[in-house]
Amino acid sequence: MPPRRPRVLYVTDLAYPARGRRYGDEDVFLTARLREQFDLALCHPRDAAALLDAFDAVVVRNSGPVLAHPEAYAAFRRRAAERGTRVYNPLSGRADMAGKQYLVDLTAAGFPVIPTVDRAEHLPRLPAADRYVVKPKLGADSLGLRTVGADAAREALAGADGALLAQPRIDFVHEVSFCFVDHAFQYALRAPDPARRWDLRPFEPTAEDLEFARRFIDWNTLDHGIQRVDACRTRDGGLLLVELEDLNPYLSLDALDEPRRDAFVTAWTASLHRFLAAGR
Repeated sequence: MPPRRPRVLYVTDLAYPARGRRYGDEDVFLTARLREQFDLALCHPRDAAALLDAFDAVVVRNSGPVLAHPEAYAAFRRRAAERGTRVYNPLSGRADMAGKQYLVDLTAAGFPVIPTVDRAEHLPRLPAADRYVVKPKLGADSLGLRTVGADAAREALAGADGALLAQPRIDFVHEVSFCFVDHAFQYALRAPDPARRWDLRPFEPTAEDLEFARRFIDWNTLDHGIQRVDACRTRDGGLLLVELEDLNPYLSLDALDEPRRDAFVTAWTASLHRFLAAGR
């Protein structure tokens, strides 16, 4: 008899209304390719905790912000930890997976990030700006994001008890994203128009660009998984981190040509096999 194929539970919300992104299309494509090597079932994030016992691993993909189902997500994490379920990406991520406290920590540590604070008394540590971006520390998809003046930013932080972040509004040229599988760079995308975040084009990063992105991948210490490093290109040509997405990063595969999509799927499939082998 042929060896049993690994059983994978693929967690996604195919109907999530993501602005400028087609979660469902991306996951239909990816699951069609994964079925070539894995026995696969799809489920909504609210159902994951009840179903994971029947599978060798759980892949969390385009499931939408966990803020939409916090109790279900907490139950999933508890259940996975109790039974030792292999979850991809592993649930030990230090970046967006755990909220946006890392932006405050990386700012304090001197990393090249958009300067970020979470206390009103720390607002003077930020570069002077006419406007500030204030957003929830536990946020995603720009939910709750506001652009305000200095007084309003100070007032918001003072009443939030560390639950909000404030950043100077950066005048940047464009946004860029770097996709990694495990610690291997896969491709880079650029949004030429700052007002159209998800209108992306492939671009070839410089050695300095990749050094910038790898610094955050190394910081996160995830041995397995897909990570997306999002940054903005400043007027002086440098890069500042916007976010490090390590839970369920949208991949914008529709912006790639077929050879690059195939290369990504090959790298990801190999990573999943290594991930499963490491748990035996």
